[in-house]
Amino acid sequence: MIVKPRIRGFICTTAHPLGCAESVDAQVRTVQGRAPLKDGPKRVLVLGCSAGYGLASRISAAFGAGAETLGVSFEKAPTEGKTASAGYYCNRAFERAAEAAGLWTQTLEGDAFSDALKDEVVSTLKDRGPVDLIVYSLASPVRQDPDTGVLWRSVIKPMGERFHVKTLNVDKGEVHDLDLEPATEEEVAATVKVMGGEDWERWVAALADADLLAPGCQTVAYTYIGSELTWPIYWHATLGKAKEDLDRAAAALRQRLAAKGGDARVAVLKAVVTQASAAIPVVPLYASLLFRVMKEQNVHETIIEHIWRLFDTGLYGNQAGLDEVGRLRLDDWELTEAVQTEVKRRWPLVTTENLGELADLEEFRRAFLQVFGFAIPGVDYEQAVDPLTIEPPASA
Repeated sequence: MIVKPRIRGFICTTAHPLGCAESVDAQVRTVQGRAPLKDGPKRVLVLGCSAGYGLASRISAAFGAGAETLGVSFEKAPTEGKTASAGYYCNRAFERAAEAAGLWTQTLEGDAFSDALKDEVVSTLKDRGPVDLIVYSLASPVRQDPDTGVLWRSVIKPMGERFHVKTLNVDKGEVHDLDLEPATEEEVAATVKVMGGEDWERWVAALADADLLAPGCQTVAYTYIGSELTWPIYWHATLGKAKEDLDRAAAALRQRLAAKGGDARVAVLKAVVTQASAAIPVVPLYASLLFRVMKEQNVHETIIEHIWRLFDTGLYGNQAGLDEVGRLRLDDWELTEAVQTEVKRRWPLVTTENLGELADLEEFRRAFLQVFGFAIPGVDYEQAVDPLTIEPPASA
């Protein structure tokens, strides 16, 4: 079948197997072109391993330090007439690359919030050995509480009062105004349940109870703070409340891991395009402006470049700074005075008519398509592919 992107709002319902595979391979090549990590991890658990920062973390650990990796993600398998989720293909591509490099790896696909999958991970690691790095990079709109069975649903809303903001319709390329109603107390609490630190703590506890944390084990969870332009819908909103809980969890985990010489940190990363970020009002317009400015100032990074910098200077180096809460700050290039001053100058000026001059909508669109294996250089999208495999047709 010939696979084309089918986009509904901020969701693409198809994924290209060969495009996803080439995207993974390109990231692997990027890491292989860097000097190996000094004193890098040996065995890594990546929770949310199939896309974005989680996938980049798995690639950095494996191909930058020769680490064994166990990945966890929730995926949809393919059928004869329907493609899998993009993450399914990315997992297969990573496994293929790791096997070719002689690296042990395994992927477990299921509900990472469930105790059943935690038990499966524990069982797998008992046969392999303890981990010295746990990456928490889960992004989900819902979470079922394993203790109560309650299904919590997160919301992306401001708090306190209605928020009037400028935003961007990515499909139409139109800048327009938007009014967002504030969240209720119940919605805030539910968002914290889904996106806060509770599940991160449960994962570490499950591994600790099974004696599967190596001496000096580190764990890191990813977050975003952003600019004051996005704060009303992000940091000062429901998402921000969840991220505050992530900071609480990091402090508790830091204390727990200290006895074995370990550490727990929240890493604050730069704005990127993911399926999750594309759903947040304001972010597409802000990111489109940001990408243009960062490119003009030669400080723009791809996801794999950014995560490599985290591993090289933060987790396994001492160059990344800590803020007053103890977070690793890798959003420093985004938040430089030069970048933010120019983004803020353009913000009130940008309209549908001058969007192409002030922002980089095409980069945002391309990055969104690439999440699903489309718009990848070197891939022939007119070629029929088998949705069941990442291998090209024999006639190719």
